[in-house]
Amino acid sequence: SLVVLFGATAGAYGAKLGSDERELILLVWQVVDLHSKKVGTLHKSLVKADNLDLSDQCREVSGLTPEGLGKAEPLDRVLQQFSQLVSSDLKVLGRSSYTLCSDGQLLIRQVLHPETSKKNFLLSDCFYSFYDLRKEFHTCYPSSAAVKDQTIKTMAEYLGLGTDEAEEDFGVWQVKTMVAIIFSMLSEGCNHVFTEPETVKHKYETGPCSKSETVDSETVIRARGLPWQSSDQDIARFFKGLNIAKGGVALCLNSQGRRNGEALVRFVDSEQRDLALERHKHHMGSRYIEVYKATGEEFLKIAGGTSNEVAQFLSKENQVIIRMRGLPFTATQEDVLGFLGPECPVTGGKEGLLFVKYPDGRPTGDAFVLFSCEEYAQNALKKHKEILGKRYIELFRSTAAEVQQVLNRYMSTPLIPTLPTPIIPVIPPPYTIATGSIRDCVRLRGLPYTAGIDDILEFMGDATGDIKPHGVHMVLNQQGRPSGDAFIQMKSADKAFMVAQKCHKKMMKDRYVEVFQCSGEEMNFVLMGGTLNRSGLSPPPCKLPCLSPPAYAAFQTAAVIPAEAAALYQPQALLPSTRTPQASAAAPPAVTYYPAQAAQLYMNYTAYYPSPPVSPTTVGYIAAPPGAVAAAATATHTPILPQPGALVRMQGLPYNTGMKEILSFFQGYQYAPDDYNGLIQLSDQARSVLQAPKEWVCL
Repeated sequence: SLVVLFGATAGAYGAKLGSDERELILLVWQVVDLHSKKVGTLHKSLVKADNLDLSDQCREVSGLTPEGLGKAEPLDRVLQQFSQLVSSDLKVLGRSSYTLCSDGQLLIRQVLHPETSKKNFLLSDCFYSFYDLRKEFHTCYPSSAAVKDQTIKTMAEYLGLGTDEAEEDFGVWQVKTMVAIIFSMLSEGCNHVFTEPETVKHKYETGPCSKSETVDSETVIRARGLPWQSSDQDIARFFKGLNIAKGGVALCLNSQGRRNGEALVRFVDSEQRDLALERHKHHMGSRYIEVYKATGEEFLKIAGGTSNEVAQFLSKENQVIIRMRGLPFTATQEDVLGFLGPECPVTGGKEGLLFVKYPDGRPTGDAFVLFSCEEYAQNALKKHKEILGKRYIELFRSTAAEVQQVLNRYMSTPLIPTLPTPIIPVIPPPYTIATGSIRDCVRLRGLPYTAGIDDILEFMGDATGDIKPHGVHMVLNQQGRPSGDAFIQMKSADKAFMVAQKCHKKMMKDRYVEVFQCSGEEMNFVLMGGTLNRSGLSPPPCKLPCLSPPAYAAFQTAAVIPAEAAALYQPQALLPSTRTPQASAAAPPAVTYYPAQAAQLYMNYTAYYPSPPVSPTTVGYIAAPPGAVAAAATATHTPILPQPGALVRMQGLPYNTGMKEILSFFQGYQYAPDDYNGLIQLSDQARSVLQAPKEWVCL
């Protein structure tokens, strides 16, 4: 038997049914016995919606009013009546089982399943299997219009059924016409058999995805605006009624490994994907979710994996996955199992744990855990932010795709972070950072983040001539970016006092900058990570004495750049040329923070002490005058490519290690002067520089 079903919502009608997230307001149905070709009683039931505001199209097409709907029963009661009346009609016809038959898929997939899911009540099993009359009609009559262009009216016209829509109530005409179409398909000329119903998955199935799989781009969408705590089951519930492929929900992570509110979802076919796109800006709780097309390559990039360990871990199907974050690096499997306790047993014991590690085997503090049922997973989530060792542990719902993504991210992390293209190192001229208590420095606070050395010099005006060579120091934040602070070493305490008085709260670009007089000792404390405010001086986290770059008294000879390097690193490739201050009567003849020698590349940016925990970054450079590059190009040298093994990396240093300890550690392993010839081909002039004492080698 078939139960022919028709419905309408308070919003859009026809091809857009369910796309506006409006509630069901009408159900009409009738039982059809396919063997005896008899029918049961036709039933029409109004449904009371939570929002009785009907769209203009709904009012026009259906003729229903809010007043009439206000007297109706809610959806759960109507569905109970539906089951009871269908069972009663089947008994009259001598039948016991039935399958639904609807005009297309929208009523079942886009209206009934999403609405009942949001209202938290279950549909009976009969709503998980149905026949699409349009598809059955096209199968029976291949010369008819395409399935997507079919309607009840076009099917009736194709068969020449003389029915007048205006003679019947809305919904009644549709059901009667559908029954007439079915009887025509059952006639001797067609003898159509209903054999392959459409199915709706009861539950989303988790599973792994391999990068070697082929994913059709016509089956993938991107959902954006998800709550950060949403899981794959939450996303599957948002798309309730549509069939998601096994392991087809991939939550996207940001660069810090945290969810970014997006997910890629893979459906079983393009038809399901097209229906999913109609849920654009539908709501998950109080948030609306944007739905866009995506590609199979994007899905594989997020969800695909190649690790056998992960594949084995995820081979246990229908498991609930929980992600643990913040584990102590020394935590063992026994520690994690003990933390979870007997109330939430892990599937397979130790085999249900997967620790995330770096390529060199170091733990990341993340782990994934499998649970066999929702109850155990809920018990585990109750331990969110409980203590293991000396750390609190975060627990979240996770997905198979997230396991792959996290493992892919960490396993692809290089042991040594990728550095930008190196700039040719040069030997800086002699200079020192003051460390005394004389207040011959000034601190600039509130600089624009885009401000550079030239902006500071322009801000200083005539006082630029009183800055010591290499006396401008930018303070960087933890990401190595300008923090808005800078320190300037002046030639005397009087000069520093005058600058602080003259430039305090002077505008730089669109911000005013505070200028305070301070000492070299205070400057170094801040550069090392301490704080300087009205309450006094707070020492930096590292309690070592400030390690200033050493004085280069032995290096009086300029460094020469090989010709090949000069050709590769043109002045424009290093850093933009500095702006030349406008000449004035009071201005000095030259910018005095540059060294006197001009035929070199010089540092204009000394950032030896960014804020902890970032290591000191490499210094920047400015381009030499064109004449210097031209002079260097006249010599011929071989390319300056360091040989393999020229650098070593030290890992696991104590946090209080200083330069002296590192030099002592390598005592006896320094290069002999002649050893530099095999590393870099240099001119005699540069070699004389490199053969000086070696303290400068540690950067």
